[in-house]
Amino acid sequence: MNFSLTEEQRLIVETTRAFVENELYPHEAEVERTGHLRVDLVRELQAKAIAAGLYAANMPEEVGGAGLDTPTWLLYEKELGRANYALHWTCVARPSNILLAGTDEQKERYLFPCIRGEKWDCLAMTEPGAGSDLRGMKASARQDGDDWVLNGTKHFISHADIADFAIVFMASGEEETPRGPKKLITAFFVDKGTPGFTVRDGYRNVSHRGYTNSILEFDDCRLPASQVLGEVHKGFEVANSWLGATRLQVAATCIGRAERALGHAVDWAANREQFGQKIGKFQGVSFKLADMATELKAADLMLMEAGWKYDAGTVTDMDMAMAKLKATEMLAFVADEAIQIHGGMGLMDELPLERIWRDARVERIWEGTSEIQRHIISRALLRAVGG
Repeated sequence: MNFSLTEEQRLIVETTRAFVENELYPHEAEVERTGHLRVDLVRELQAKAIAAGLYAANMPEEVGGAGLDTPTWLLYEKELGRANYALHWTCVARPSNILLAGTDEQKERYLFPCIRGEKWDCLAMTEPGAGSDLRGMKASARQDGDDWVLNGTKHFISHADIADFAIVFMASGEEETPRGPKKLITAFFVDKGTPGFTVRDGYRNVSHRGYTNSILEFDDCRLPASQVLGEVHKGFEVANSWLGATRLQVAATCIGRAERALGHAVDWAANREQFGQKIGKFQGVSFKLADMATELKAADLMLMEAGWKYDAGTVTDMDMAMAKLKATEMLAFVADEAIQIHGGMGLMDELPLERIWRDARVERIWEGTSEIQRHIISRALLRAVGG
C-alpha cells in the first residue's frame, strides 16, 4: 500500500478544501444560529459545487459522476467533513449509491436527476420500535394484484423534508429458518406526493443543526411493481451490496472534523499564555495534543486501509466496522480535549469546537451504533475459530 498521494489526489484535496473554506465556512454561523438552511443558499452553493466538479463526485464516471476510486473518495469526504454537515451534505450532495441498483428506467427517473442536482433522495429504514434491529421492522408491504400497498411509520429519516423521493425498506413477508421465522424485506421507490405517503417534521437534534430528520407515514400507500428496487424480498441483499461503504463515509467525515478541531487546539496551545508561558509548554496540555494526534492518525490509517481493500475486493465487514468505530469514538475524544485545552472559550460559538463536540455525539449512533460495530467485529473474530 502506497501512503503517498498522487498528483490527482492532491488536486482533489486542495480543490475540496478550498471550496469548503471559501464557500461553506462563511455560512456555518447562520446555519448554527437559525438551525435552518435557506433554499436560495442551497441553490447558490449547489451551482458552485457543480461548476467546481465536486457535486455527486461519489458516482461512477459512466453515469456522470467523478469516478473516484475509494481512497480518493474518502480523501474528498474528509475535506467536506470539516464543515457544518447540512452545508456539505445538502449543497455538495452525494446521492446514495444504492440508486445504481435500479433498472435503466429507474436510473432515468431517479439516479440521473440526483446526479444533475435536480432531485434529492433519502433512505428510510429506521422505525420507532426498530432501530439497529431491522428485522424487527413493523412497517409492511403487501402485494395486491400487480400493486404493493405500504403501511407503517419510519422515523429519524435524514433530509426527507427536501427529498423528492424516498427509498423505503418494508417487511414484505416471512420465511422459516432454523432459528425461527425471519422477516423478508423489499425496497421501494416512493415519490413525494404519492397518495398515502406523508412526510412530517421530525425531532430537534442537538447534532448537525440544519440537517433535518423527518417522520414518514404510510397509510395504504399504493405503488406499482415498477417501484420495487432490486428483487422482491431481497431488500437486505440490495442494502448489503450497495450501502456498506456508508460506514467509511461516516468515518471519513469524522476524521475531517477531528483534524479541524486538532488544528484549533494546536494553534491555541502555541499562542495562549498562562503563568508567563505558552500553555503548550505545560505537560498537561502537550500530552493532550500528542494523544489527540496519535488517535487521529490511527483512525485515518484504518480508514484508508479499508478504502484500499474495498477497491481490491478484500474488504470485510469487520474492516469497515473497525474504521467506523475508531473514527467516531476518536472524534468524541479529540473534540472534548480540544475544548478542554481552550477552557471556557472552547464552549463559545465564536469557535467551531462546541459545534464539533455536539455533532460528534450522533456519529456513534447512526449508520450502526458503536455496540453494533463491536458486535460485527467480535462475531468475525469468534467465527474464525468456530465460536
